[in-house]
Amino acid sequence: MTKPSLFAPISVADAFARYETVRARLPVMPRQGDCMALPDLSAVADHVDGFLLDAFGVLNVGDTAIPGAVARIADLRARGKRLCVLTNAASYTRRGALDKYRRLGFDFTAEEVVTSRDVAGVRLGAILPEGLWGAISAQGDDLADVPARMGSVIDDPALFDRADGFVFLSSVRWTPALHSQLSRALSDRPRPLVVANPDLVAPTETGLSLEPGLFAHDLIDRLGVAVQWFGKPYPDAFDDGLARLGLPRDRVAMVGDTLHTDVLGGAQAGLRSVLITGHGLFKGHDAAAAIEKSGLHPDFVIPTT
Repeated sequence: MTKPSLFAPISVADAFARYETVRARLPVMPRQGDCMALPDLSAVADHVDGFLLDAFGVLNVGDTAIPGAVARIADLRARGKRLCVLTNAASYTRRGALDKYRRLGFDFTAEEVVTSRDVAGVRLGAILPEGLWGAISAQGDDLADVPARMGSVIDDPALFDRADGFVFLSSVRWTPALHSQLSRALSDRPRPLVVANPDLVAPTETGLSLEPGLFAHDLIDRLGVAVQWFGKPYPDAFDDGLARLGLPRDRVAMVGDTLHTDVLGGAQAGLRSVLITGHGLFKGHDAAAAIEKSGLHPDFVIPTT
């Protein structure tokens, strides 16, 4: 049987299976939650003082706000709950992400948004203090917000050879030919590879998009390259989000639509975890079966925001 192309459309079942194959590269689940079934975040709010909120599958799906999510956020504010969006959408600057949420009707401030792009960017200097980074980025991204020397390898392919390291921010423009170029570059001269979006897939209005984590794990499988991950489920992202909330970890809930990033990451950070099943990754699928198969039990399971 021919192996499916890395760039072929992927189903929810296949995405879940792929997450399971890379479990050894993810943080360890420190404890299991009770999977308490509640109707929505208003009920979860009785148990915590603040929320870290994934975006895709919690606030929006693609460029569409989830029905009722804007009103729910307003209600949580009215109840005095502290809020911070913690997203792996590294294609966006924080300003770009904030503008998107405001277009959708949300009222988050700049201090209430942490992107994995932010998380990675402030740590690049410790990895290559004087280095030149080759960025894998979206069209029109000038990279001006990232505090490091870098250019786009897609717009300037010479950087595949010249760069001292690579930063994977976005897979929107990624192609098989570019993936082969990166593979060759890392094989010919091993260099740091930073992945600022560990997601394998993300829900959109029309299916699952293929995200940087999917391609990074392929490079690990084939070449044995070392990857430095920034974003959920890894600790730095949660540390930066919690710094915005200023609350004890056990009084904060991480809310998301995936087990292997949101639930696992929240648990390893010492937070409560909430899985939303009616939107995002598990919409129309058996989330309970996935929980049992993976052994990743959230504290709360709710159908909608």
